[in-house]
Amino acid sequence: MKTYEGAIICCDRENHVYRYLVEDKGRILHVGNELPAAYQGAPREVLGERALLPCFGDTHLHFASYALFNAGLDVRHARSLPEMCGQIQKFTTENDDKIIMGFGASTHSVREKRLISRDELDQASPDRAIFIVKYDGHACILNSKMIAMLPDKVKLLRGWHENTGEMNQEAFFATTDFITKKVSLPRTLRNMLRAVDDMAEKGIGMMHTASGVGFPLDLDVTLETILGKGLQSGFQTRLFFQTMNLDKIRKRKLPRVGGCFATALDGCFGSEDAALGQPYANHPQNRGILFHSDEEVIPFAKRANREGLQIEMHAIGDAAFDQAVMAIATALKDFPRQDHRHGIIHACLPTEEGLQKCADLGIQIPLQPAFLMWDLEPLEFLETILGDRAGLISPLRKMTDMGIVLSGGSDAPCTLPDPIVGIYAACNHYIPEQSLTIPEALKLFTYNAAWTAFDEKERGSLDTGKIADMVILNRNPLTMKPNELLGLKVENLLLKGEPYKKGQGMLSLLAKGLLPGGRI
Repeated sequence: MKTYEGAIICCDRENHVYRYLVEDKGRILHVGNELPAAYQGAPREVLGERALLPCFGDTHLHFASYALFNAGLDVRHARSLPEMCGQIQKFTTENDDKIIMGFGASTHSVREKRLISRDELDQASPDRAIFIVKYDGHACILNSKMIAMLPDKVKLLRGWHENTGEMNQEAFFATTDFITKKVSLPRTLRNMLRAVDDMAEKGIGMMHTASGVGFPLDLDVTLETILGKGLQSGFQTRLFFQTMNLDKIRKRKLPRVGGCFATALDGCFGSEDAALGQPYANHPQNRGILFHSDEEVIPFAKRANREGLQIEMHAIGDAAFDQAVMAIATALKDFPRQDHRHGIIHACLPTEEGLQKCADLGIQIPLQPAFLMWDLEPLEFLETILGDRAGLISPLRKMTDMGIVLSGGSDAPCTLPDPIVGIYAACNHYIPEQSLTIPEALKLFTYNAAWTAFDEKERGSLDTGKIADMVILNRNPLTMKPNELLGLKVENLLLKGEPYKKGQGMLSLLAKGLLPGGRI
C-alpha cells in the first residue's frame, strides 16, 4: 500500500483534482481531499511541485515500423542533403545489414528544399541497398542497388519512379512489403522490446497499434500479439489489423479492424495525394487519390459492423474523410449499433457535414496533435498546397464543442511517441481559437485514449477501483501556461502501481506471450 499526496489530476469526466491517492496491489483504493484513518500509516510520497496523472496512451501508431526505424537510421534532423549523405555513410560503416533502412527524409527540413535522390544515395552507398522512408510514412527513396533487388511486378505499379528512386502509393506499399520480409525474427523482437522501453520513458503505458505492413504471413500482427500478451510490465497493447480481409480478423479472433496501408482511403499532404474535394492550390489538375472505390469500402464497413468489429480508417483529405463517414454511416444504417466506437484516423481536413454526422453517429477521431507543429511538414508548405484550407486543418475546438470524442496519438514513426508534445500542440493550435484547454488536452492521451478501445472502466482516469496505471510529471500542468507545457517531463511511469522496469528479455516475452488468454 502507498499513499500519494499532492496534485492528483484524475482526468475524469468532471476534471477532478484531489490531494490524496492510495494504491494497493495494483489498484486504486482511494482518491479524495481527505485521507481516511485506515490509510494514515501507509508509506507516503509527497509530490510537492510534481503531479500524478493516469498514464498516457497513444491511440495511433505503427508499432512494428516504429520499432524497426527506432533502432535504425534516423535522418529527420539532417539540415542539408550532404549532411544526410554523411549520416548514411557513417551508418553503413557501423552496420553490416544488407539493406540499410532509414526514416525521416523531407523536402522541408533541408536547405535544398527537395528530397534526396537515387543518384545521391548511390554516391553515399554504391554497394549497399538503401531504403529511406519519407517523414510522412507514405513514400520512400531507393538507391540503384535496392531497385535492382525488387521483383519486376513492383515496377508496374502506380507510384513507381525509377529515375528519381522515389516510390509512392502502391509502389511504396509493395516495396515496403518486400523489405520487411528480409528482417529476422530475433532482430524484430529486440527492436520491439527496445521501442516499448522508449515509449515508457515518455509516460506511455498503452498503445493502439495499426499492424499488417507486409511481413510474411502477417508476422508483425503475430509478434505484436505475442508482445501484448508477454510484456511483464503491464504495458497494454490494442491491435488494429490493417486489412479489408475480414476472414483474417476472425481467424485471429480480434475485436477491431483498420488503420492505414490496406485500410487507408487516401494518401497524405506530403506526397500531395491526400484526396481533396477541390484541387490542390499549387496543382489545379490534382485532387489527390482515393485508394478505394465506394463499392469496395461500403461492403467492408457493412460486414465489419455486422460482425461486431470496431472499425478505424485512415483519411487525410476532405474527400477521403467524407468517404469514411459515408461508409460508416451506411454500415450503421444497415445494422444499427449504439456503442460501436468506430473511428476516422487523422481526419486532418474534415468537412462541416461530415463532422456533424460524426457527432450524430458517435464516430470518434484518433488524431495526431503533433502534426500541428511538425517542422518536417510546416504550415508554410500546407498553405502552399492548400491555400486558405490550411486554416481548416484539425479544428480541435470545433470538434470538441460538437461532442466528438478526440484521442491523441503520434502516427509513429511519423512523429515520435511523446504525449507531452501532443498536449502542447493541442493547446497551441496555429489557429488560436481552435486550441484546447489544458484539461481537455490531457484527456486526449488519458481518459479518451482508454475510452477509444473500451478500456475506460479499468484505465484512463484515477478513480477508486481502477488499475493504478499512473505517471508522475515534474510539474503540475494545470498551473502552467499553454506555451510552457514543453517544460513537462516524465519522472516515473507506474503500471499496476509499480515503477516500469526496462530490459525484459526475449525468452520471458515468448514464454508468456505464447500462452492462451490476454487482451489485445
